[in-house]
Amino acid sequence: MARKYFSLLARFLCLALTLLPLGAVAENLVPPPETTTAIAARRSVSASEIMIATANPLASEAGFAVLQAGGSAADAAVAAQMMLNLVEPQSSGIGGGAFLVYWDAETETLTSYDGRETAPAAATPDYWLGPDGAPIPFRQAVAGGRSVGVPGTLKVFELLHTAHGRLPWADLFEPTIDKAEAGFPISRRLATAIADAPDLADFPVARGYFFHTDGTPKPEGEILANPDFAATLRVIAAEGSTPFYEGPIGARIVEAARTAVNPGMMTRADLAAYQAKERIPVCLDYRVWEVCGMGPPSSGALTVGQILGILSAFDLTAIGDTPQAAHLFIEASKLAFADRARYMADADFVDMPTEGLLDPAYLGARARLIDPLRTMGVATAGEPPREHPEEFTSDRPRPRKGTSQLVIKDRFGDMVTATTTIETGFGSRVMVDGFLLNNEMTDFSFVPEENGVPVANRVEGGKRPRSSMAPTVVLHRGAPVLLTGSPGGANIIPYVAQALIAMLDWNLDPQVAIDLPHVVNRNGDTEVEEGPEAAALIAALSARGHVAEAADLNSGLQVIQIDGPLLRGATDKRREGLVLGE
Repeated sequence: MARKYFSLLARFLCLALTLLPLGAVAENLVPPPETTTAIAARRSVSASEIMIATANPLASEAGFAVLQAGGSAADAAVAAQMMLNLVEPQSSGIGGGAFLVYWDAETETLTSYDGRETAPAAATPDYWLGPDGAPIPFRQAVAGGRSVGVPGTLKVFELLHTAHGRLPWADLFEPTIDKAEAGFPISRRLATAIADAPDLADFPVARGYFFHTDGTPKPEGEILANPDFAATLRVIAAEGSTPFYEGPIGARIVEAARTAVNPGMMTRADLAAYQAKERIPVCLDYRVWEVCGMGPPSSGALTVGQILGILSAFDLTAIGDTPQAAHLFIEASKLAFADRARYMADADFVDMPTEGLLDPAYLGARARLIDPLRTMGVATAGEPPREHPEEFTSDRPRPRKGTSQLVIKDRFGDMVTATTTIETGFGSRVMVDGFLLNNEMTDFSFVPEENGVPVANRVEGGKRPRSSMAPTVVLHRGAPVLLTGSPGGANIIPYVAQALIAMLDWNLDPQVAIDLPHVVNRNGDTEVEEGPEAAALIAALSARGHVAEAADLNSGLQVIQIDGPLLRGATDKRREGLVLGE
């Protein structure tokens, strides 16, 4: 009976949203043009029991239906992720990987779940070196099966559901199966991504799905059905992840990755051996809060934590949202990214100084390197305390656009923040059974060593590439008060750190906080988000010695703030997300 009720609810929710019950609220982030004043006046959505924010309205609606039907945050996350795979295929899906941080209200415990892709077992450190011994160009590496890592998204969401689910696994796939068969209107963001994606039309299956027969990209508003994906989800709904990792779907994945250009190394044994993992969250005490997130192989929580830990030496509340605060943020980011490039990688393969990187004394010493009036230029990595010193050389991050973010709270008090990805937009461009495969192997360092000193994030068989994903939970007195995270490649780290400062130090409403223009520095030149305020900030930073320029900084932040019985939700105006609450 419950299953029948849920199925009907999921199918008709789009109509029901026009008659939301008393207390339900929604915000669509496909707004008309706004003035700066109007943007500053925006406020978050409020609710009292349940809330979800994702990057696409259809995904939010699918997850919200689950919450209304008595599902847990884990159940809603599964439903939302499957819908994101369908309607935002360029960003995430079962052909990629994910990190999740989950709060279990009954046990009052925080657990992180690692669904990061892995390198094929046969991969070696020279994986990205050409015949001449030099690294091949990044763009050349992306397209084709060689860039595909063993996918982890399906396995990690199955693990999450096993631990925290309340509704039947099969029920959670029904909204996406129905939508895949009936079709959905292509959003503006997806249409733009299709038109702008290099090499996408070079791959026959992707070309047949995203383009017309005359080669023109399918436009915004066109109805796009995906019966192949519906068939895939029917199998997974009935049998779990086994057909994907050990059965016929997996066999087709391996075959599809054997592309004519850049053929892949992944085998069926690699798929069968894949494991999603529970990991202990990485946490930092920041003023009166505890900021927790995903540890290695993600650098997200460590680097966000380092930025905040360094800035705890400064009174950001008194300084406020000023050019001086931007200067301090940039300098702290440089120091943190210098450590990230030197030390951070998959801790299952590298002796990571995780505790040392967040040691208060070490961060205090790093903070003393900051001149309040003048930039330090390029920062160098520090020497965090560690038991087993191991020498590494540094590598460099590259921004990405193929990622998504969701945050959820259920009526039982459980909460989840999840960052999910296929790496670059449209991943490897290889499509099979209705979904795209990731290009996560390009997140490894292309250069394995310099002068005989290894790079921590070099390719190794079975290793997980370093990530920047930073799904974050903020605790106060042992209870969650904030969930957040963002897509954006290495820029995820400053996006999340800046949003946390705006909400924690400046006490801004979540929507106002994530609407603030971004400032990004990954230990190089500074990027200031394009907009009416960019020129003045660039001038102020230039006076302090920074090399700064305006840039398109396309974050996708999602936020749920828990303030006693009140929930406040926000979704990034830079994308097309939706907050739903009740």
